[in-house]
Amino acid sequence: MFDFHVHENISKAETLPASFYREDSVFEALKKRVFRHSWQWKGCAKELFPVDDYVQPMSFLEDFIEEPVFLKKSGESEEINCFSNVCTHRGNLIFHHECRSKRISCGYHGRQWKKDGELKFMPEFNDVEDFPRACDHLKKYPTAKLGPHVFASLNPSFSIDAVFNKMRERIGFLPLELFKYDSKHSKDYLINCHWALYCDNYLEGFHIPFVHDDLNSVLDYGSYKTELFDNGSLQIGYSKGGEDVFELPSGHPDEGKHVAAYYYWIFPNMMFNFYPWGLSINIVKPLSKNKTRVIFRSFVWDSSKLSDGAGAVLDKVEREDEFVVEGVHKGLQSKTYQTGRFSPSREQGVHHFHRLLAKYLRVEV
Repeated sequence: MFDFHVHENISKAETLPASFYREDSVFEALKKRVFRHSWQWKGCAKELFPVDDYVQPMSFLEDFIEEPVFLKKSGESEEINCFSNVCTHRGNLIFHHECRSKRISCGYHGRQWKKDGELKFMPEFNDVEDFPRACDHLKKYPTAKLGPHVFASLNPSFSIDAVFNKMRERIGFLPLELFKYDSKHSKDYLINCHWALYCDNYLEGFHIPFVHDDLNSVLDYGSYKTELFDNGSLQIGYSKGGEDVFELPSGHPDEGKHVAAYYYWIFPNMMFNFYPWGLSINIVKPLSKNKTRVIFRSFVWDSSKLSDGAGAVLDKVEREDEFVVEGVHKGLQSKTYQTGRFSPSREQGVHHFHRLLAKYLRVEV
């Protein structure tokens, strides 16, 4: 058990200590108690499933939680299922590569399952007693969708639909199904820091005037706003000049305001950044306690707005953030630093994140 404590009153609270980021035991506990119970973005359905009955084998969280799973879209409906990709006979991988397949069958000894994961057929098992048992069926994992975006969990600790409902309050008017994947503005970044430091940095606009000159020139720092909700948060960036903003419909919670960006974070490691041009998804993937991969995936709605506003210089902003978080990671190795304090007006999101991490680390699994 890890008894990290972050006071509920941000004015009294201290950040998680440096040991949280340094200790191997904490990193391993985060894998078991946080990430194995998290929701993870698996991709956009249009790219995952180019045709019906398409199968996508993958690890639940590549290079971190190597749990083999596969996603399969039913040919009869839009339903997307996630199953264990391990044969319940001898443990062979069922699917090795993405493909189109109406059947779910193992190529080792011919075991087959129905489309819902229930065992269908096994050759040479007529004389086996007490067969099939529950463990002979494929494990089915929870899935969810936000527009065309597909999510899965091994054993979720919270309802992601509740998070999506909060997001739809602001972005429900956007036609997510019309957003198109843009490979040109999508890439991966490898960063020499603890994954949680990257999230810490994302969850506050406090650093914008000091780190991001271009972003600060278009955002109204004084009006920057953070809203918290269960297992997530929203940061709203307002435009200084009233240009390059969302055209909000009548009755919208921010009607009449010059919103340049909605920055949504879902615990522990997913970011959904909505701009007038479309959506940038950032997934923070731990590799070790000293190294993190961040994947950027862009989905464009209005390409004419890509070069303007808060979402115009994402690569430059990312490089600036990398420099800062790598410096923090190095600084946290010092024995002179133990913990810090939060700005009540600017770091509500970080405080919320630290309290969630402390909460889940106290849960024995």
